[in-house]
Amino acid sequence: MNIYFRNIRILSPSDTIDSQTSLWIRNGEILHCAPNEVQTDADTIVVEAKEMVCLPGLFDMHVHLREPGQEYKETIETGTNAAANGGFTGVCCMPNTIPSIDNAPTVEYIMNRGKTTLTEVYCCGAITKDRAGKELAPMVELLEHGALMFSDDGACVSNPEMMRRAFEYIAPYDGLLSQHCEEHALTEGFAMNEGAVSSVLGLRGYPTVAEEVIVARDIMLAAYCGNRRYHVSHLSTKGSVELVRAAKQRGQRVTCEVTPHHFVLTDEAVRHYDTNAKMNPPLRTQADVEAIIEGIKDGTVDAIATDHAPHAVHEKELEFQLAANGILGLETSLGLAMTYLVHAGHISLARLVELMSVNPRTILRLPEIRIQVGSQANCTIIAPNKEWTVDVKKTRSKSVNTPFQGFVLKGKPIYAINRGKLWHCDC
Repeated sequence: MNIYFRNIRILSPSDTIDSQTSLWIRNGEILHCAPNEVQTDADTIVVEAKEMVCLPGLFDMHVHLREPGQEYKETIETGTNAAANGGFTGVCCMPNTIPSIDNAPTVEYIMNRGKTTLTEVYCCGAITKDRAGKELAPMVELLEHGALMFSDDGACVSNPEMMRRAFEYIAPYDGLLSQHCEEHALTEGFAMNEGAVSSVLGLRGYPTVAEEVIVARDIMLAAYCGNRRYHVSHLSTKGSVELVRAAKQRGQRVTCEVTPHHFVLTDEAVRHYDTNAKMNPPLRTQADVEAIIEGIKDGTVDAIATDHAPHAVHEKELEFQLAANGILGLETSLGLAMTYLVHAGHISLARLVELMSVNPRTILRLPEIRIQVGSQANCTIIAPNKEWTVDVKKTRSKSVNTPFQGFVLKGKPIYAINRGKLWHCDC
């Protein structure tokens, strides 16, 4: 893979670079990165890149690849293809597989399957065995085999004593615990956010306090156990933003992520009973959307993650109450963030790089990406002003469950480059 980008903007916070330059990648290595032009060889593709920007490779710290156990929805191969098509060069997959990622062989299986893909695959191990909340998983063993953090994602560790034990067990290793924050006693049988829209539609609601009570509890437990590292997954409410902000102001080591669908859509999207607008946590109100955007702007929110959750058609084409929760996210994430955050004037492109590349890797303690001569190329090339229409027929996922079909977005991934491989994005 040899490619030369003539007159491309490179935006790399780790290298303190934001300038127009020429970038030559040869055999996966950055051979030239400077304003001056160089003569390339006959094997190199030359790209006129004045309208493009080179970013350190995007990283999604919350995806569901479904393998092992649910390969009819997604596989590691199709999931990483979708990731590369969306511009991602790294992902961390959640533990709600079958079996759960609560044992070393499963971690090794997933990471081995991801060794040859352009998009690097990392694992989030389970906090409890089979994510059942009754007995701690062997987190130290999982850590030693490559797990980067721990969560029972898809389920909440509801028992506070169990969560306290988890904090204490992983403390000598300064491990990172993450939580799907949902007090299940308040959400049983829910279909959408509890509010005016759910009342009109006659659907059982999920109150915002069901998320916030777990966020508050876990923040307090993390502090009590010695200021342990704690990460809030797919935060969705105004109250949760405020809780994380206050914890950070107190000096706690708390981080959080938000999804594009939670800063773009509201529960109004459910009015036509479109099951592609059904997810967990559910779409909230405009006030929650505005609070999340404010959290993104002021640094309360650390990362944008997709919660990419592929489902088969037969799991979505049901009555709303019965349909599976979750949507695709990898191929629309950059476009949504560019359109609704950057082009909307809320944040700069540099801040977006922090949210979608730098911070996720920092939180997971992965090496930072450098765009400099001699480094292995790990880059995402985007066209920030290119308009495109979401077309689910182009997805590289096995599934098609997206509420963004037909959305016109501004800002598109063009290439994903990593591990000596080049992917031409066509989402």
